[in-house]
Amino acid sequence: MMKPSQQLLDPQMLARLQALPLRARRTVEGYTAGVHRSPFHGFSIEFAEHRDYSPGDDLRYLDWKVFGRTDKYYLKQFEEETNLVCHLLLDTSESMCYQSDVAPASKLDYARRAAAALAYLVLHQQDSIGLVAFDSEIRSLVRASSNPSHLKEILHVMEGTSAERETSIGPIFHDLAERIKRRGIVIVLSDLFDDVDSLLKGLKHLRHRRHEVILMHVLDPAEVDFPFERITLFRGLENLPNVLVEPRAIRKAYLAEFGRYLRKLQTGCRAHAIDYVPMRTDRPLEVTLASYLASRG
Repeated sequence: MMKPSQQLLDPQMLARLQALPLRARRTVEGYTAGVHRSPFHGFSIEFAEHRDYSPGDDLRYLDWKVFGRTDKYYLKQFEEETNLVCHLLLDTSESMCYQSDVAPASKLDYARRAAAALAYLVLHQQDSIGLVAFDSEIRSLVRASSNPSHLKEILHVMEGTSAERETSIGPIFHDLAERIKRRGIVIVLSDLFDDVDSLLKGLKHLRHRRHEVILMHVLDPAEVDFPFERITLFRGLENLPNVLVEPRAIRKAYLAEFGRYLRKLQTGCRAHAIDYVPMRTDRPLEVTLASYLASRG
């Protein structure tokens, strides 16, 4: 199909993940026959409902048992299966460049590797994949395609991304909810450092448009555990000021505030039927992705 030789792809990881396809949990709209349930009715695999017979309909699908009971002609209708359209939303704001001493990669590098693996898997199962790189604006947009050569374009765009600007996540989600017409899966890869109410409203808009949404929350372990001991100068990102602090004096307050932020985010995701996937950059990407894909069944 394609050679996973690009820098963002790990062939050994991909070989292990290929047995765990990304399938739609909800109804999606596709272009060709595939493995995901479609909202459009046809004559395929899974029975859906009956409809009245009309002259010219295929008699093979007449339900003779119903005719025997009612003396009326009804046709069996089935659910078509369809291909998946998946959109990767990659946060390229400045905070994504952060990498602590204990992390093997920055948040952006970790997110790019995750996006590359997911793009490979989706194309490998003959589904369509697209990419949006954003901060406070949409910086790059690669429209969805199922062409195997499409992977090269997506990797090229991701390799060219840099984390330099401020973020504004909520408005981006609202914009994309209106742009993406065909329902499918939207996967967000971001540290989600923005106003929680705003970004949840944007995610709700995507769900209102009947997309399945997966939120992959990429965090550095230092952001989660706050392990700092000595007086530290914290460099402000996204136009925030630098701050010199005694970490032990603020550790308890920081962890409490961070915990409230996480709970609010996770509660909002549950309320809107959004998958929340924590991704720490000090944990093997293969394990994180495999665990999540296996949990989808």
